Amino acid sequence: MRIKFNVFGKVMSVQRKNEEWLLFRESETSMRVRIYDVVIPSDLPAESLAQYLADIFHEQASEYHAGVKCC
Repeated sequence: MRIKFNVFGKVMSVQRKNEEWLLFRESETSMRVRIYDVVIPSDLPAESLAQYLADIFHEQASEYHAGVKCC
């Protein structure tokens, strides 16, 4: 399972693999780069991912990019 998000203007995806969540930054050319600095709790339900990402990356919010949206 892979879910894409627009996180305050940056496209990211979260993938479920081996009972854990992995976070990636997506480029405009469809290249993905793993983000190791952010650990998403393995027991976090998929419905809570957007809120979790908003909590982690809230400092990147701006007037034009005020939230996290599922793509």
